[in-house]
Amino acid sequence: MRDKLPHIVLASSSVNRRQILERAGIAFDWMASDADETASGLSPDALVLELARRKLEAVLPRCAAEDAVVAADTVASIDGEILGKPRDAAEASRFLHMLSGRTHVVYTGVCIACRGKRTAFCHTTDVTFYPLSEREIADYVASGEPFGKAGAYGIQGPAALFVERICGDYNNIFGLPVARMMRALRALVQMDE
Repeated sequence: MRDKLPHIVLASSSVNRRQILERAGIAFDWMASDADETASGLSPDALVLELARRKLEAVLPRCAAEDAVVAADTVASIDGEILGKPRDAAEASRFLHMLSGRTHVVYTGVCIACRGKRTAFCHTTDVTFYPLSEREIADYVASGEPFGKAGAYGIQGPAALFVERICGDYNNIFGLPVARMMRALRALVQMDE
């Protein structure tokens, strides 16, 4: 089945997403997207799908017609608030205080275009943090780790020590639910057969 798949282009400069594909043994190229990532008034699932669509649209014209272009966006959400990438240390600290001792949801929207066809989906994973001390939060924020990461943490780094429980796909928290993405891509390709 793998040899029937088209060339994959990841519409992202995210190191995390590239690492997920590499670890899964998937051959791909990547292109940074310059899409506008500002939006407001959307639910978490609608937001990640909209931003993934924008990233796809920004990269698609630079790709070959036969390429499979994949774009994704990830946010965390708790108490109805969307936690994107923190703007500064104060916001990172506020996000971590909100997540401390509680369960939040990580949303990743994925858009795929291939041979004139498109598909999109939103995948969720529940993450529960242990209660965090003021010192843990301050040290983590001071490390610079929260910046550039949805929800102000990267589960693959020191914040792994914060996680009590995960319900769902670990890779989704990391930025790309690769198993579901590949199934969606295969289904899209099979539509041509």
